[in-house]
Amino acid sequence: MTEIVTSEFDVPQWFSRALAIEPDIGAIEVAGTTIRFRAWGDRGQPGVVLVHGGAAHSRWWDHVAPLLAAGRRVAAIDLSGHGDSGRRTVYSLDIWADELIAVAEAAGIAGPPVLVGHSMGGFVTLTAARRHGAVLTGVLAIDSPVRELTPEEKAARDRQAFGPLRVYASREEALKRFRPIPDEGPVLSYVVDHIAAESIREVPGGWSWKFDPKIFGRPALSPSLLTTVDCRVALFRAERGLVSEQMGEVMYDRLGRAAPLIEIPDAGHHIMLDQPLALVTGLRTLLADWEHSLPNSPG
Repeated sequence: MTEIVTSEFDVPQWFSRALAIEPDIGAIEVAGTTIRFRAWGDRGQPGVVLVHGGAAHSRWWDHVAPLLAAGRRVAAIDLSGHGDSGRRTVYSLDIWADELIAVAEAAGIAGPPVLVGHSMGGFVTLTAARRHGAVLTGVLAIDSPVRELTPEEKAARDRQAFGPLRVYASREEALKRFRPIPDEGPVLSYVVDHIAAESIREVPGGWSWKFDPKIFGRPALSPSLLTTVDCRVALFRAERGLVSEQMGEVMYDRLGRAAPLIEIPDAGHHIMLDQPLALVTGLRTLLADWEHSLPNSPG
């Protein structure tokens, strides 16, 4: 079970300050569906699009995005079927990748963006690198186990979670049911409480989750596609996460041994829930490097 390591009285100032920064709220239509996003920093700056995992949403980045926005435009997307975006009859990594490119432009990011995805979101960023690499600065996948199902997909397949959406009689009852998948390792309660509160919506008869259960019916990302990536790529793995050292090496090899593989110490799969400042430090370092260096020449 998830271990809660702080109380409501331990909320640090950096977290409160981050949430106090009001983002711009935007929406754009992509292939007939409304895609919503939140953005921080000034329009017309180089920037980043942050991509959540399966059944998650843009608000998972509320405490991370503002800390990346100095001199950048940072957008967090609700992929179709997630958060406050519209739903589709069929979902795919390809259409989600196209949504990222559309949001980067609509959010006012200047020049080729960096795409940062967590878990299933990493599959989406890697797919975007294959489809749109020529118009990207680079992509980052955070603890995205390309050689197997993500924990969300496995839980859905095994009917352990993410089945037909339940309706709870009260908001409080729904919030009590929130748990990250996989449900293990210590997490910061003030982060989880914020994310849980943004994961539900009022529906006829009560409260339910925002995601569409059909998102887990899409095809998987084949490891063979990693060899066709046409832009900079980096991989983050969590020390206690799902990408083992061996899996990370396989992904590194398939990406031509040119993608840095960076470990976040003492982090579980949901790094933004247990080690958010270490994640911010890693992201800031990588972005600064990519902003002031040139990619390696092929060959």
